[in-house]
Amino acid sequence: MIRHIVWDWNGTLFDDQELIVTATNASLAAIGVDRQITNEQYKDLYQRPMEDFYAALVGFPIPVAQWPALEAAFAKHYFSHMRECELFDDALTAMDTWLPRSQSLLSMFGHDDLLRLTGEFDLHTKFGRIDGRPDELDFGPKAKYLVRHLEQVQIHQPDLAPDQIALIGDCADDAYAAFHVGATAVLYTGGSSSRTMLEKVGVPVADTLSEAVAIVASL
Repeated sequence: MIRHIVWDWNGTLFDDQELIVTATNASLAAIGVDRQITNEQYKDLYQRPMEDFYAALVGFPIPVAQWPALEAAFAKHYFSHMRECELFDDALTAMDTWLPRSQSLLSMFGHDDLLRLTGEFDLHTKFGRIDGRPDELDFGPKAKYLVRHLEQVQIHQPDLAPDQIALIGDCADDAYAAFHVGATAVLYTGGSSSRTMLEKVGVPVADTLSEAVAIVASL
């Protein structure tokens, strides 16, 4: 029986997928790549590590020297428009449906920015713990961050076993992180990856967050 949900943020609770696509296009323009990708192309190609994703987008590896300019352009565009985004329509309902059972939030979004943004949505009371990515840039997999996150969660819930945990996210890397720690994954189609790509992972796929929570509750 699942006792705890770990939520992803970007593209799962926070509806920022269209902004991420436009920020990605801004980052490509900053390094001289004359290509505008669509949301559908993004969702069919998205993967981590991000170096592999950008190589898939443009057809060649991005030189190491160009990554600072790429990241700066992405961040400038994203943070300029971030507060135009909202939570997904049923995000609050889905989180409240799971309560009073425990839930936490783990994101590859920067930790301080994540705390500020979730505070603006008045979400801090819904989670036992909120963790974002540390200050250093990391375009790699989420697994090691989930390990650290659960170590902290289990300080307050020492009897919480890996097979009693489910991660709800929007990409294959979320599922692979769950597999890494022995947890369950449910993937949501509203964010970075298409249903076709998510179904290849072999875990349940939901079209709404309420459906995702219902799947977790049935496990």
